[in-house]
Amino acid sequence: MTVNEQKIADELRRIAGEARPVDALAYASRAATGSSRRRRLSWSLAGLAVAAASVAGVLVVIPSAGGQDTAAKIIELPQNTPEQLRAVRECMPMGGPVHGMDGKQRIPEHGRAEDFRVLVEYRDAVGSTALVGSTAGFVFCTPQKYEAFAERAVFTYWGYKPPGDLAAGLSGSLTVDAYEVQTDSHGMRDDDQSGGSYRVVAGRVASGVRRVEIDWAGGQRTDAQVANGFFVGRVLGTTAPSPEGGVDASGKPTVLDTPSVTVTAYDAMGQVVEQEKDITFAWRGPAHRATPTS
Repeated sequence: MTVNEQKIADELRRIAGEARPVDALAYASRAATGSSRRRRLSWSLAGLAVAAASVAGVLVVIPSAGGQDTAAKIIELPQNTPEQLRAVRECMPMGGPVHGMDGKQRIPEHGRAEDFRVLVEYRDAVGSTALVGSTAGFVFCTPQKYEAFAERAVFTYWGYKPPGDLAAGLSGSLTVDAYEVQTDSHGMRDDDQSGGSYRVVAGRVASGVRRVEIDWAGGQRTDAQVANGFFVGRVLGTTAPSPEGGVDASGKPTVLDTPSVTVTAYDAMGQVVEQEKDITFAWRGPAHRATPTS
């Protein structure tokens, strides 16, 4: 079967910007309709349809040497196991991501729970936190001991703006997408249910990255969990005196200390592939990095 290369490239761009898995065959067939100039591509539409049906992903246009977009690849999301799908649904009891200030208000345009995959999960002796994503964006999911402390599944677009796609905002072999705090009530003291705040860093890595190290500042370094082209790591947070001098009933400081972190990616030989310094809390890309003052 032959198709017009320019038209198929235009359709592939549309696929890459959509938040949910799409019917690649339908898009490609529509691009071929009415074409007056036809050339044979190196891949078949049948093969493309099989690949698109087997994974949840997006098609990304790759410019050829001649300057025209004539090839494509599928950026994949892993398939959920039944246990992972159940965990995603428990993370999103409203059926999908919710408003950051109202856990009962679902945001339909951010997708359904079924659109999301467990991309990578970090486990420690206390509990776990997973980076859970769709082709449009991601949330964090942290299972709880006490349901009252469940975190809201608040959505962030890949690249931080809609429509979001898996290639949005990529900055090389290492892309840090988030530095946030997640509560894990497994780490709370049973007597007063205090503690359990974890600093979490996550993002995307190229296929050649085998290890990601996070320097949490203060001499603490840990390896993140890496899988499927994504990474996530966490450490138990500590409190620090607030600028206003706030303390709890026992006189302890109440503000979580969230210093900037450094993330380093290594290849299979242990060589540094890329490093991101000065990753600030509530990270939203390099433009979010504080400007040094003289």
